[in-house]
Amino acid sequence: MTAWVDVCGVDDLSDGTAKAYDIAGKPIALVRSDGVFYAIEDICSHADIALSEGEVDGKCIECWLHGSRFDLETGKPTGPPANRPVPVYPTKTEGGRVLVAVEVALAANTEDQES
Repeated sequence: MTAWVDVCGVDDLSDGTAKAYDIAGKPIALVRSDGVFYAIEDICSHADIALSEGEVDGKCIECWLHGSRFDLETGKPTGPPANRPVPVYPTKTEGGRVLVAVEVALAANTEDQES
């Protein structure tokens, strides 16, 4: 099931920056660039490093360790050494808040049903 999760206020993230969040158990970097919010998995697919600690450049974020770059809209690598994409998540703003859509697991009913 997809759920919209309220992450922060629109003014909590300055333009051209990224911040790490744990959203529904997933490490996600919330990025604001040119007034647009993006949500991308906060783990570089090359070296298991937090992308939120990297540099934001337009619609890309660069891993600080080896310089891998990822497109914020698609998660695809745009520069080596990474060659695998990272997941991206839809975002929207409502009432001055930033929301991110993530898949959440529903708790299964484990009680035995008798007929």
